[in-house]
Amino acid sequence: MPRRPMRTTGAAEAPLHAALSELRTALQVPGDFPPAVLAAAEQAATGPRLPDQDATGLPLFTIDPPGSADLDQALHVARHESGYRVHYAIADVAAFVASGGPIDAEAHRRVQTLYFPDIRIPLHPPALSESAASLLPGNTAPALLWRIDLDADGRSVAADVRRALVRSRARYDYETAQRLIDTGTAEEPLALLRTVGLLREERERERGGISLQVPEQEIIGERGSYRLRYRAPLPVDGWNAQISLLTGMTAAEIMTATGTGILRTLPTAPDGAVTRLRHAAKALHIDWPHHVPYADVVRSLDPRDPRHAAFLQESTGLLRGAGYSVFTGGRVPDPSVHAAVAAEYTHCTAPLRRLVDRYTGELCLAACAGRGIPEWVLDALDALPATMAAGARRANTVERACVDLVEAALLQHRVGDLFDAFVIDVREQRPAVGTVHLEDPAVVGAVESDRPLPLGERVRVRLTQADPGTAKVLFRTV
Repeated sequence: MPRRPMRTTGAAEAPLHAALSELRTALQVPGDFPPAVLAAAEQAATGPRLPDQDATGLPLFTIDPPGSADLDQALHVARHESGYRVHYAIADVAAFVASGGPIDAEAHRRVQTLYFPDIRIPLHPPALSESAASLLPGNTAPALLWRIDLDADGRSVAADVRRALVRSRARYDYETAQRLIDTGTAEEPLALLRTVGLLREERERERGGISLQVPEQEIIGERGSYRLRYRAPLPVDGWNAQISLLTGMTAAEIMTATGTGILRTLPTAPDGAVTRLRHAAKALHIDWPHHVPYADVVRSLDPRDPRHAAFLQESTGLLRGAGYSVFTGGRVPDPSVHAAVAAEYTHCTAPLRRLVDRYTGELCLAACAGRGIPEWVLDALDALPATMAAGARRANTVERACVDLVEAALLQHRVGDLFDAFVIDVREQRPAVGTVHLEDPAVVGAVESDRPLPLGERVRVRLTQADPGTAKVLFRTV
């Protein structure tokens, strides 16, 4: 997920769309799919490799943002013995995409879906990602069907994954799912998502993990001007994410047990990053006693509060340094843990939107079936970390550029205005240069001063630059 997800809502004005289009050109992001790739996708959509197992009788459902068509996951939750059974269907991209073919080559070039406020740049052609391979309701499609059994406390006790034919029965957006659960009108599989989600959140607290509920920023265009508003995550967002985390942790356990795989790893944040975040907490009036762990502070926040939302966004800085680690022959990397998950973990639940997930899925299938790993998977493993790192750099560049551009568009008519702000970062070698967070609107921007900036203190600043053409805002203390 992007660090600061953004999307346009309502009448997002043409100037912003034009600026975003120019940004895509400047960043040289992939454009339309080549004709050969589109033709291959159309053909693959008509004849995927079908599994032997038929699980279309399992009443799966999906939870996704409104309008989403590239649905990677569908789930079902049921009571089982003294605990629970989770079925999690993941789109089977390998059933459509031949290794070394034009779709595969293009996916290795794109690496992951890119998100702009107005459009997506997909990893796979829409004939697959938004149709034949997508777990849309009523669409019979091949999938990797995970079965994970949990005890009464939500701890995993058994797991398996195999190929199966599935058909989702219901499609919810987050607001609808939350309303049905809150009003007691949800059918049991959806109602149990709350039960299992809360249990998994307890297990996360127990092991010292943390899930950042970063609000989405919506861009509202109104008569040539713009404003930002936050869409705070709902509880069901977190419960749904816990199922994905559970599957990623289970996949990591399977791969480490068999000795071959690829993990998503994250080192513990350095002391300097935590110190900077403490300054941001002070600047945003977030109470963070020295004896309280960072994870507990984050859990206490309300993402609907703009100050808390800003702190959650700043907190993602502690997640920098994540990467992928391949291992073979039983030589599990050290460290092997993802610091935010506080466990071994891998990406495996979004193969329509992220390249590596296709490979981790195949590794787990082979392990559970007790058969050899496909040669095309083994041949690709060593190069995957570098490929994924390059894709992540491009996605991060896109994200930063979009945030800069939108904030510039928001403020372009207010150059010269004064704002109240807090200094949340100061450059070590240039103490008169840093970063401020405005009280209103919720904008973060560069600031310059004639004297050293007071880190963590409130200051008055003047907007000196806001040009969507340069995609930057700049403030100066007064």
